[in-house]
Amino acid sequence: MRKYILSLILLSVCIFKLYAEDVTFVTNAPSATVVGAQVKLQYILKGGQGGTPTIPNEIKGFDILYGPSISSMTSMSIINGKTTSESNTTFSYTLMANQQGTFTLPAASIKVNGHNYTSNTIQIKVLPPDKNAQPQQAGSQPQAITSESTANNIKPDDAFVRAIFSKTKVNEQEAVVVTFRFYSVLQIRNVGQIEYPEFNGFMSEEFDLPANRQITLEHYNGRNYYVVDVKKSLLFPQHSGKITIPSGKLEFVFEVKSGKRIQTFFGSQDLMTEVKKVLHTNPVTVDVSPLPTENRPSNFSGGAGTFTISSDITNTEIKANDAVTIKLTISGNGNMKLIKNPDVKLPKDFEVYDPKVNYNLSLTNKGLSGTKTIEYLFIPRNSGKYTIPPIEFSYYDLQTKSYKTLKTEEYTLDVAKDPNAGTSTGTSYMNKHSVEAEQDIRYLKNNDYKFVNPSDFQTDSITYYLWYIIPSILFIVFSIVYRKQIKANADIAMMKTKKANKVASKRLKLAKKYLDTHDKDKFYDEVLRAVWGYLSDKLLIPTADLSRENVEIKLINQNVDELLIKQYIHIIDTCEFARYAPSESNEAMDKLYDETVDAIGKMENTLKPKK
Repeated sequence: MRKYILSLILLSVCIFKLYAEDVTFVTNAPSATVVGAQVKLQYILKGGQGGTPTIPNEIKGFDILYGPSISSMTSMSIINGKTTSESNTTFSYTLMANQQGTFTLPAASIKVNGHNYTSNTIQIKVLPPDKNAQPQQAGSQPQAITSESTANNIKPDDAFVRAIFSKTKVNEQEAVVVTFRFYSVLQIRNVGQIEYPEFNGFMSEEFDLPANRQITLEHYNGRNYYVVDVKKSLLFPQHSGKITIPSGKLEFVFEVKSGKRIQTFFGSQDLMTEVKKVLHTNPVTVDVSPLPTENRPSNFSGGAGTFTISSDITNTEIKANDAVTIKLTISGNGNMKLIKNPDVKLPKDFEVYDPKVNYNLSLTNKGLSGTKTIEYLFIPRNSGKYTIPPIEFSYYDLQTKSYKTLKTEEYTLDVAKDPNAGTSTGTSYMNKHSVEAEQDIRYLKNNDYKFVNPSDFQTDSITYYLWYIIPSILFIVFSIVYRKQIKANADIAMMKTKKANKVASKRLKLAKKYLDTHDKDKFYDEVLRAVWGYLSDKLLIPTADLSRENVEIKLINQNVDELLIKQYIHIIDTCEFARYAPSESNEAMDKLYDETVDAIGKMENTLKPKK
């Protein structure tokens, strides 16, 4: 008998271990309520059994009406032969909010299997009563949400969408957060077409909102609403002035009172019906101040925010024709994607490749936070000792309202001679330019030949004199044309101006191909290159000095019409914004292409080269 009892105990222990699970003790309560309303505060014990939890006798902002009421649930499942069990015990307390404000519901403690467990605390916001709430009867609770809308009259303040801007007065390139928040006192049955406004004049990035967003309570303009954020965007203004974000459109189907009542077992009740309603967001104007031109560094990167930089080099002792990489890391918070790559000043005989750029960014309310990594690859072709000066990075600090310039360390490269240079297996940079065709060998020819008797050639014939006259005339004509061509080519500025339209036309033809294939990024890049290249050649502005300000000043000095100047600035802004904006339609791209062709044509007629 004793043997059976021992076996039973061992079996019970095994079953207990099999079913055992981690013990957790958590607090659960709504995030918001209304003054005078009752709230259920729950402490949930998972994975164990214990006594009654201990909570404070008083909770600030609330009266404890009664509790705890205890409910338990146990579930068991067998999956692939593995048995698991789960037991939950819920201790519920009923509270009543007695004042407005934000309060912390306290933690509770409980003892389970000889161990003490403490739950988390939780915050709850207590809102004032709704201004439209009906007078309370004795012993009744106030209504958090009230509505008087009917099928024939849905009141504007019963459901609407707000475009909430974090700030409406900012600097150029300063981050702005816009949140589209939906407010309603009505029951939603369906969501229809949604058209958010375009952020023209801004570079935009979208926040990833969770799919299972919780609907909360919010007190706005004296009323309590159910609210949820439907869209949240991070914006960077790209030019100064007052920029207006137009209205968006959201379509909903609401359940409202039909205006009729029916008799039920519980008495007379309103008959509900579904009504479609289109809501419009409020237009908002953002006042954007330009970045100051005073004390602006010549190598300004366009960055606005707070940044730091660091650099690293793969090796400083190498052989000629070996690759070297300088890795520059820009860290911080701001308009990270709009920062220009800093220039690295390398010796002239270094072979330089396009830098490789990587981003590791996250969206915050202050901007894009993270790092931008730029890798500069180059190959020294000759031996010697070279100095790479510090890399400079200039940006506008939005906190101190001033320009700052950061510098990396200086690098010294010790380049040894390439042992493979000049050998059959080695390929040097110089060898590529010093290969000459050998012409020492002549091959035997087997064709038939026709011999002429020298005595047959007459010096007094017309043919004889033509051999002298014709080449002389051709030489004179060629000399005159050649001298004119040399004179024209000597005027490089005039040549660039003449060819500006031809170069722009070639680029626009390539842009048209990208337009036909709807390759958005390449299309806008090519149009932008066509416009900047045309303006550089036509106005004789070096590429390094190209900017909106320089172009605008030069065009004004050339007496170009103000509308044409604005047309060019608009084309440039549209191309730059489109690379970060949502995908454009074919119609918008067609319109931009036609506008660019028209602008270049008008500029050709305005700035005709002097003959």
